[in-house]
Amino acid sequence: MPIIKSISSLRNQTRKISTLCHEQDEPVYLTTNGEGDLVVMSMEHYEKLKAQLDLFEKLSVAQAQSAAGDKGISHSQMIQTLKQRLHAK
Repeated sequence: MPIIKSISSLRNQTRKISTLCHEQDEPVYLTTNGEGDLVVMSMEHYEKLKAQLDLFEKLSVAQAQSAAGDKGISHSQMIQTLKQRLHAK
């Protein structure tokens, strides 16, 4: 269930909102005059969301390539490429 607070609570209860974000690992939605205005979240939660978005973008590209008929490389070719990169370091 979303955590919803008024924007004035951000000023008056900053530490409490920070604790909520970290303990619940959920964003806190802030309202102004009963309308949604801002979302506050921990940096860890933000980084997870960014990583998910990056993954979804990569999956979308791969899906488009697959739909276009691009076969990519074989498993053995990928293993060989990874071994070369590993030994190059």
